[in-house]
Amino acid sequence: MIKTAGLSKTFEGGVEAVKGVDISVAAGEIVGFLGPNGAGKTTTMRMLTTLLRPTSGTATVAGHDLLADAREVRRRIGYVSQSGGISPFAPLGEELELQAMLYGLPRAEAGTRVSEVLAQLDLKGLETRPGAALSGGQSRRFDIAFGLLHRPALLFLDEPTTGLDPQSRANLWEHIRALRAEHGVTVFLTTHYLDEADALCDRLLIIDHGRIVAEGAPAELKTGGRTLDDVFLDITGRSLREEAGV
Repeated sequence: MIKTAGLSKTFEGGVEAVKGVDISVAAGEIVGFLGPNGAGKTTTMRMLTTLLRPTSGTATVAGHDLLADAREVRRRIGYVSQSGGISPFAPLGEELELQAMLYGLPRAEAGTRVSEVLAQLDLKGLETRPGAALSGGQSRRFDIAFGLLHRPALLFLDEPTTGLDPQSRANLWEHIRALRAEHGVTVFLTTHYLDEADALCDRLLIIDHGRIVAEGAPAELKTGGRTLDDVFLDITGRSLREEAGV
């Protein structure tokens, strides 16, 4: 579902944010992309979602070349940013229907698809509310709903549970698992929460100073009785737990 070779990004002034990463994500995986602040996570995700053009390297995302066929990549992926994008004022059902039509669905089909996504994420009955009237967990699920309207094969989630209370986080984990189990969606996510990475992800990629420095299933990385934070300290010299403020 994702295949990159030597993917790099150098910004003006010669700042190398990403230094030739090789990433492979199979269909149906939930993969966590982890690293300290400034390690290159966001830059990499912005490249994979066509929001930032790579300086060098190649990538195939959802079956299409990232550079030569960016439009088709966008048709097949969903992207939920850390900041979200729901309106604090407009009824969210109307916002979702408009988004579905922007993806090319006729109005009648858009309404049906909105109802499906709302049911999928346990949001039925909330479609008349504006974003400002939602709890943190409800708001984040609406963010994900926007990313699912066009039935993407691959969903990118940037820090999906930041700021949520433990119960809301655990609830959102169940919804993410269901996307894969019931709908076959591949999920690529960033997170600072090590318990989230451990519980939710099939495999982890760790990036530091623009390079992939470790990868594997959580259990594989935690050999010798180490925690994931121990792994980060060993590899990067920094504590992801401290950076997350937990």
